[in-house]
Amino acid sequence: MMTKRHNFDSSLNELRKELIDMGGKVEQAIIKSVQSLKDGNLELAQDVIAGDAAINAMEERIDDIGTRLIATQQPVAKDLRRIIIAFRMASDLERMADLAVDIAKVTVRIGGEPLIKPLVDIPRMAEIAQQMTRDSIESYVQENVDLAYRMAKMDDDVDQLHSQIMRELFGFMVENPKTVNQSLLLCFVSRYLERMADHATNIGESVVYLVKGKRPDLNA
Repeated sequence: MMTKRHNFDSSLNELRKELIDMGGKVEQAIIKSVQSLKDGNLELAQDVIAGDAAINAMEERIDDIGTRLIATQQPVAKDLRRIIIAFRMASDLERMADLAVDIAKVTVRIGGEPLIKPLVDIPRMAEIAQQMTRDSIESYVQENVDLAYRMAKMDDDVDQLHSQIMRELFGFMVENPKTVNQSLLLCFVSRYLERMADHATNIGESVVYLVKGKRPDLNA
């Protein structure tokens, strides 16, 4: 029995490590994608796009480890929730990486042309999304409900920045129709970052469910 539990704990630690590594790669993708946009760095944008395959592969490994654990160990109660939540987290992280790729593709579409304004709020959104990604993984590893609930406040901050950016960009479009194309692309970027924050908040909800057995709505 002890050997079986030891094997389970060992595989669970492997699952946690994969999630930590995946979260780290997603953090880098977020920051690099927005940096590429800010600097007009097409090479950095292509690096983000090319790196998406590695993140997808990490999600597959997490699915494989979790599926093997369920099939061979038949976990119940909280042990089973840990695995199911790892699946959900990997899915949310993969979607965040896809959104970072979408931002990198905006950089490519803009093609190095001068930005209509220096980017301030969009990089701030990216910093918060990066921090949320880190905190979401930490909350899972530590089973820290307080850290999970903090996601809701950080998500509100991202939502406020998104609204502010949208108002500003619509103002640009009204004042100068020549800015419409780039303004719309930057609106998309802001939306992508807002969605990233939602996915990080989803992870926070999953952690609360893991610890308390009840799933709150932190995106409300």
